[in-house]
Amino acid sequence: MNEYMPSESRYDKMKYNRCGKSGLKLPAISLGLWQNFGYGSCFSNAEKMIRTAFDLGITHFDLANNYGHPYNGSAEENFGRILDNGLKRYRDQMIISTKAGYEMWEGPYGDRNGSRKYLTASLDQSLKRLGLEYVDIFYHHINDPNTPVEETALALDNAVRQGKALYVGISNYNREQSSEILKIFRELRTPFVVNQPSYSMLNRRVEEGGLDKLAVEEGFGLAVFSPLYQGLLTDRYLKGVPDDSRIGKGNTWIGNELNEAMLKKLNGLNDIAKDRGQKLSQLALSWLLNKRAVTTVIIGASRPDQISENVEAADKTDFTEDELNRIEEVLNG
Repeated sequence: MNEYMPSESRYDKMKYNRCGKSGLKLPAISLGLWQNFGYGSCFSNAEKMIRTAFDLGITHFDLANNYGHPYNGSAEENFGRILDNGLKRYRDQMIISTKAGYEMWEGPYGDRNGSRKYLTASLDQSLKRLGLEYVDIFYHHINDPNTPVEETALALDNAVRQGKALYVGISNYNREQSSEILKIFRELRTPFVVNQPSYSMLNRRVEEGGLDKLAVEEGFGLAVFSPLYQGLLTDRYLKGVPDDSRIGKGNTWIGNELNEAMLKKLNGLNDIAKDRGQKLSQLALSWLLNKRAVTTVIIGASRPDQISENVEAADKTDFTEDELNRIEEVLNG
């Protein structure tokens, strides 16, 4: 591709929210590289999506060691290539995060865990694939009940002390697990700033378990993933399942949830979105950004125009009491 020159107006519209009580700001919309950026994905399309995102003020790119399945690490490798194609000169304008915690390589030190051995080795591998000296945020991807929480906390803290990460985060930790590791981070004075849970209109475990309240009370941000519930909260499924959709292809675990009751909910939410001058996906993102605990929503994409469309949701995060009540009525219906 031609030499990349980002849009000069990229910071004009995007909103940047402080991550909890830290000094770090994240864009309201972040881009996740879980799907469509790894092995077998179209590289030129992936590069166009990254550049489109950056042109729109998305500065936060979220990765993990195992993204790019079945070739774990291939998403990081491709992102490293994209950085080398002209984006790296803007490194100081970007927040690049990666994670470790799930199965990654063969043997007892690369399976799902939170040991110091695994986390340290994994971050070194990620930095090599990305071609970077450090990441901005290094997450433990999922709580490991078989490793003492102190060991995991110390491994994350050590990544910062070694200069390999600026901040640390946790992902898929519930309120109790978050509270436990938070105490150790406080003792160590670790720059812990963010928890990354799954959260959407159709998955409200964050609220049910009180993680959102803990985030506000303790001053860390929530970077939420699956905000569109694996694509259900888009207009693709309002009339059923298209063959070329993620559910149609069978590469999602929520396909059996698309029944008559769900279709009624989706169409009810779509009516509210229309009344607000939005698409269903935009409504779902705006609703999350209206939550006090949420710093950023991490979207996925398969085309550049999806990113452009979703970014608009950050402009409409205000809701009337009536709109919020209507949404609750539909969701509880």
